[in-house]
Amino acid sequence: MTKRIKCGCKKKENHKTFSSVASRGPCCSCISRSPSLLISSGHPPVAVLGSRGRTARLALCVLASTCTADGSAYWTRPRLSTWLVGFGVDPALRISVFDELTLGEGFDGVTQVQGFHGESRAFHFQGTSREVKAPAEVSKRTVQKLKGKNEFTVLATLKQDHLNSGVILSIHHSEHRFLELESSGQRSEVRLHYRTRSHQDHTEVFPYSLADDQWHKVSIAVSASHVILHVDCNRIYERVVEAPYMDIPEDTSFWLGQRNAAHGFFKGVMQDVEILVMPQGYISQCPDLNRTCPTCNDFHGLVQKIMELQDILAKTSSKVTFPEIFRLTVHSLCEHTVWDWLLQWSCLNDVTFCSHQNGTVQCDAVSCPPPQCPAGTAPAYVKGACCKECLSVCLFGGRELVEGDQRAVRDSSGRCLLFECRDRSMHRVVQSEPCPELNCPESEQVALNSRCCKVCRGHDFCSEGHGCVEHSDCVNLEAGDCCVCKDGFRPLRDDNAYCEDIDECAEGKHYCRENTMCVNTPGSFMCICHTGYIRIDDYSCTEHDECLSGLHNCDENALCFNMVGGHSCSCKPGYTGNGTVCKAMCDGLCQNGGTCVSPNNCACQQGFTGERCETDIDECVDGFVECDSKSTCVNLPGWYHCECRDGYHDNGLFSANGESCVDINECKTGRNTCANDTVCFNLEGGYDCRCPHGHNCTGDCIHDNKVKHSGQIWVLDSDRCSVCSCQAGQVMCRRMVCDCDNPNADLFCCPECDPRLSSQCLHQNGLLTFGSGDTWVENCQQCQCLQGQVDCWPLPCPPVDCEFTVVPEGECCPRCVTDPCQADTIRNDITKTCTDEHNISRFSGSSWIKHGTECTLCQCKVGYWQQPQHHNRK
Repeated sequence: MTKRIKCGCKKKENHKTFSSVASRGPCCSCISRSPSLLISSGHPPVAVLGSRGRTARLALCVLASTCTADGSAYWTRPRLSTWLVGFGVDPALRISVFDELTLGEGFDGVTQVQGFHGESRAFHFQGTSREVKAPAEVSKRTVQKLKGKNEFTVLATLKQDHLNSGVILSIHHSEHRFLELESSGQRSEVRLHYRTRSHQDHTEVFPYSLADDQWHKVSIAVSASHVILHVDCNRIYERVVEAPYMDIPEDTSFWLGQRNAAHGFFKGVMQDVEILVMPQGYISQCPDLNRTCPTCNDFHGLVQKIMELQDILAKTSSKVTFPEIFRLTVHSLCEHTVWDWLLQWSCLNDVTFCSHQNGTVQCDAVSCPPPQCPAGTAPAYVKGACCKECLSVCLFGGRELVEGDQRAVRDSSGRCLLFECRDRSMHRVVQSEPCPELNCPESEQVALNSRCCKVCRGHDFCSEGHGCVEHSDCVNLEAGDCCVCKDGFRPLRDDNAYCEDIDECAEGKHYCRENTMCVNTPGSFMCICHTGYIRIDDYSCTEHDECLSGLHNCDENALCFNMVGGHSCSCKPGYTGNGTVCKAMCDGLCQNGGTCVSPNNCACQQGFTGERCETDIDECVDGFVECDSKSTCVNLPGWYHCECRDGYHDNGLFSANGESCVDINECKTGRNTCANDTVCFNLEGGYDCRCPHGHNCTGDCIHDNKVKHSGQIWVLDSDRCSVCSCQAGQVMCRRMVCDCDNPNADLFCCPECDPRLSSQCLHQNGLLTFGSGDTWVENCQQCQCLQGQVDCWPLPCPPVDCEFTVVPEGECCPRCVTDPCQADTIRNDITKTCTDEHNISRFSGSSWIKHGTECTLCQCKVGYWQQPQHHNRK
């Protein structure tokens, strides 16, 4: 089925984050300033980038399969029948949480109740003394289904108690949350916690209230970097985020209705809690939703395939295949025809037999059987052969000579005749050239029996060529040469042309003494000291005091104790660890992200101070900052920012000191409360409701489309803690003032006035307690205790409008950097590419192993090629 979709995109659309609420067309979301990207729906897929310097608007049907610059989108793909048949789901792709946890069988604080519908079980979660945790085998089975997946959907039907803040489900390992869905009634937020591909903890916050004691169908669908939140089958948010990292460890914990045994308790009723490992899983909850569009993961998968093809191209274009190298090597070493280069060969210039097994080459001495020579022949060595061969024999002067041997005979006149054994008889050899003139006296001249020409005493016969090959040296004699095995080697043949190594260690022919180990080497041996001993000479070692010499692995905050053959380490008082790694201990622990650097000494994160980093530095009060007159300094945990005053808004430049704040024209924008009998008059930072000349105006206000009389005071319907009043046509609202001395104080609006022990909260470390209303910072999250419940949300950070950012060690918020190679986060844009060492174009964000190496990783960062990083490969 092929369907043409026309996307109605506005001219200015944020290319990073999809818009909130419903999309403009049947399934379209728009991206601006993207390349002219054509993705074919055929197989294999092909991507074509637009010409350099040209950018074209691109409307994607949620990153559809084929898109054109005019906003049209084509998609050719079977519907979700692969996964959904009549809105049923393949069981292999479904994780039914209630069934996996066998809920209802002995979990305290969980009871079965009537649900939103009667087709499945529903359970009421209450109290804080429960532990709804999956058994190890269930967690392992769940992790196996989710591991490495780029597309999944979390679904739940729930009725959450009013203002409760709790976790719906959590899959985490230690402090790292790989997948956690949380609903905060205190802040009216839905939070998705996960780990990113850059191994950072991330929280995506969706402003929406589920904790209203009403039934809701909730689904959050993830497709690579695309996230969609549906509530009651309405698309509430659709965003592009950093893609989750789902390489989850097997010993991960799986909790339902709580983060762990102490925090994040969901209170209310849940039904149909499921995880579907498939694209667009929300359709199983809401079958009427559109399901013809592809997903972001399809697009990411296409880009990944292109990167893989680039890598294959680069490798193929630069390497010489292994068989070619192997054949060249074997040919040069063996000078013989290779039977089967992957199996075995015999080197004819060596007395060894080589075989290829399991990726290694092994060579052993060739065993020569005793030659059985027929009559008229005799065994003899032939150049290039390992074993003796049978050669024909000649009789000459009462002695046997073999084929090829030569003998010189001198007659009575001193004339020399040279004969050679050929075909079983001696044949005269006619010398074609005269003998060279010798530069030595006749008394130093030596006559040879194998040639007619004399030589000077001390002649170098070896330089004329010899047959000494393996670990054998040629030695000159008076009238010829011979082969002698090198030191540490023994002969394999009686002519000493080939020799093998003597294993002195195995044969006991070494001189290694106590505290050493003999190690054989070619032609010799070594005496290696045992661990914990140092060398005295080449053959003996003595005990080594590693502590005294400093050659130990104890931490700088540990004590070293010398032992026989080694040493031990023990952390100093005030430190804890195994001795090789010791960390300082601080009583009460360091708060707000502080680090214990020495006993009872905390190094605080920027923006905090105090012995335990318990005090936030109020930069606004202490005079560290000076905001523009149109803005006011707002202190936040660990930092501050200049926030536009009432009546002003930022012009989009977001200057740090508030200079970008400009006046809001409340009269033009309709953000005034003037009644119909008055005229709105804009002022700098506000407005005035003026009565026309000659009229008698009431001074009433319009608030929430209701008339409020001048002087009237009321409590907001949406916030019972805020009080508003109407004064001369203007509505003024403020938070209720808390008077903790008043026994009738509203504890909901004034949690700090709640004295009950049951309203206190336990810190994440289990050592500190907080009263209701107290706030603190933990792991880059701002936490608050409200009537016994802890609610934590991502620490607000100042906006950074730059391309490259880094989060310094010990801090929580990103800072701008100019060097992309130092950046943690980069706005990757596939329109920008790098050129690698083989002139292959790489997409921004892609990484590859440098060719010719195994341990050098390269990455393209927005048109910059990052310097190689070395890493271990196992």
